[in-house]
Amino acid sequence: MRVFLVEDEAALATMVRDALVGEGFAVDVAATGTDGLWAATEHPYDVIVLDIMLPGLSGYEVCRQLRGRAVWTPIVMLTAKDGEYDLADGLDLGADDYLTKPFSLVVLLARLRAVVRRGRPERPAVLTAGDLSVDPATRRVSRGGQEISVTSREFALLEFLIRHRGEVMSRSAIMASVWDWAFDGDTNIVDVYIRYLRKKIDQPFGRSAIETVRGAGYRLAANGG
Repeated sequence: MRVFLVEDEAALATMVRDALVGEGFAVDVAATGTDGLWAATEHPYDVIVLDIMLPGLSGYEVCRQLRGRAVWTPIVMLTAKDGEYDLADGLDLGADDYLTKPFSLVVLLARLRAVVRRGRPERPAVLTAGDLSVDPATRRVSRGGQEISVTSREFALLEFLIRHRGEVMSRSAIMASVWDWAFDGDTNIVDVYIRYLRKKIDQPFGRSAIETVRGAGYRLAANGG
């Protein structure tokens, strides 16, 4: 396994590198976000261990740019920041896992093996269908670069549909994901929010991204309508 470690604390980088080499991994090390971004883009790695607090570019920015360039190498964030919002930010930007300092080398090794087993599925930070864009991290929606204001429920519905773009999603599947199993209202609420979304992301732009599939449910066109 070829590992790329981006860590600016020299002593920690040496310790982690030596531990990984001792387990039979090939390890490259970079000390800045700028160098990390360049190397991760230019060379094929099996997994990247990425610190957040880096000189040049933060680990968040490195992760965001890698995913934006369609580099799907698994990323494990390694950081002293342990707040829940820090964790959410890293995962929303496309990271696969997260470890806080101080950490166990045994656990790090297990996490690396786990993310490599899962492979390299595409997981862009920003979800798109044609010129329709949904950013889960910032909760922004735009069409052709024009920002669109949506409510939290509308955003949740649109995010669900765009994650399953091209697939027909039943009302019950939408209800289970966007509302939850405990919701005891009428499933017609899905139709109501579909209309709300169409008025915002389709009608003003002359598009028809959200399609009704009679008797089955709804589908968001993969090309954005």
